[in-house]
Amino acid sequence: MPVFEYRGLSAAGKTTTGLKEADSPKALRAVLRKEGIFLTDVVGQADASLKGGAKGSAKAAATQALSTDINLRRLARGRVNTDDIAIMTRQLATLLGAGVTLVEALSAMVDQVEKEQLKRILSDVKQKVNEGNSLADALNGHNKVFGNLFINMIRAGESSGALDSVLLRLAEFTEGQARLRQKIVGTMIYPLIMMVVGGGVLVMLMTVVVPKVTKIFDDMKVTLPWTTRLLIWSSNFLQDYWFVLVPLFIAFAIGFFQWTRSEQGKPVWDRVVLKVPVFGPLVRMLSVARFSRTLATLLKSGVPLLTAMEIVKNVITNTVMSDVVDKARDSIREGESIANPLKRSGEFPPLVYHMVSIGERSGQLEDMLLNVADSYESQVNVRIGALTSLLEPLMIVSMGAVIAFVAFSILMPILQMNSMVR
Repeated sequence: MPVFEYRGLSAAGKTTTGLKEADSPKALRAVLRKEGIFLTDVVGQADASLKGGAKGSAKAAATQALSTDINLRRLARGRVNTDDIAIMTRQLATLLGAGVTLVEALSAMVDQVEKEQLKRILSDVKQKVNEGNSLADALNGHNKVFGNLFINMIRAGESSGALDSVLLRLAEFTEGQARLRQKIVGTMIYPLIMMVVGGGVLVMLMTVVVPKVTKIFDDMKVTLPWTTRLLIWSSNFLQDYWFVLVPLFIAFAIGFFQWTRSEQGKPVWDRVVLKVPVFGPLVRMLSVARFSRTLATLLKSGVPLLTAMEIVKNVITNTVMSDVVDKARDSIREGESIANPLKRSGEFPPLVYHMVSIGERSGQLEDMLLNVADSYESQVNVRIGALTSLLEPLMIVSMGAVIAFVAFSILMPILQMNSMVR
C-alpha cells in the first residue's frame, strides 16, 4: 500500500503535515476526514509496488516530481539512526510477543514511528510481507539501514520460530551499542569544543591584540627576548599568510581523512592507532567487546558459526582486528577451533582466547563471549570516565600555558625597559 505525505488543516484551522497509508489520494482524503483533518495537498507518494513497464515508469516519473520537496525536507529532518532501530525493534518484539500477527504489528509500527524515512521503509516491508515474503527478505531490500547482522538474526529467528525472542535480543544488543557509542562521542565533544574555543582565542590574540601591543617595541633599541621575537614573528606570519594557511589546513584535513578511509591508508592508520598510548588499548578493548557481544548474540539467535564470523568481521571497524577474525573464519572452516587462531594473531588479549577455549570445551561459548564482552565494556567505561576527568584539567592547563607565554612575551620587554629607565 502506498504511503502519502500530505498537508491539511485540523479542526482548529491549524496547518498539519504527516504520512499516511492509503490506496489512493481519494482514500487518503476519506481517512483524514475521519480524523478531523481537511486534506489540502498531497506532497508525494512512495509506492514500493512500482515495477518495470510503461505504466510503472510513467507512475514513477509522476511521483518523482511530486516527491522532490518531501525528499529535501526528509533529509533536513535527519536519517534513521541506531536509536530509532532499537526502539522500533523492541516495540515490534513486544507486539509479536503479545500474539499480534506480523502484518498487523508492522502496520502498527508504520503509524507509531515518527521518522519519515523509517515510516516509508516499514511500509515497504509490510507490503512485501503481505505479498508472501519473509521478514528477513523484506528487510534485505533496506540493507544499508538495518545491516547484515540485523537481517541474519531475523532470518535465524524466523527459521527457529522464536522471532519475538530474537527481536528482544536484537533490541538489547542495539541499545547497548548505541549507549556505548554515545558515551564515546560525549567524551570527545568536550575536548573538541575546548580546542575550537582555545584555537579561536589564540588566533584573535595573535592577529588583533598582539600586533597592537608589540608596536611599542618598534622604536626600542634593546634586544628583545627570544620569546617576544617568536611571538612577533608568529603574529606577522599569521597576518600575512592566513589566506594560504587556512586552505592548506582544510586540504590537509580532507586529504588525511580520505587517506584513512582508502584501501591503502586504512590498514596502516588502524595499525598505528592500536599502538598509540592510552587510546590504542581503548580501541582494542572496543573491538574485542564488539567481537564478543556480536558473535554471542548471533550464535544465541541460531546463526551458523561461519556466517556469524563473516558478519562479525564486517562489524569490526578496525581492519587489523577484522583481518584476524577473517583468518580465524578460514581456520574454523578447516576444522580448527576459534581460540587457536585468535591466540596466534597476538592481537586479542589472553583473557579472550582462554575464555573462548573454555566455552568451546564446555559447550557454553555464547555465555563465555558475553562475559568477555561485559568485562571489556566495563573496562572501556572506566577508562573513558578516567579520560574525561583527565582531559578537562589538561585542556585548561594547555590553554593557560599558551596565554601565559603570550603574556610573558609581552611583559618581559616592558619590564626590561622600566629597569633601563631607572
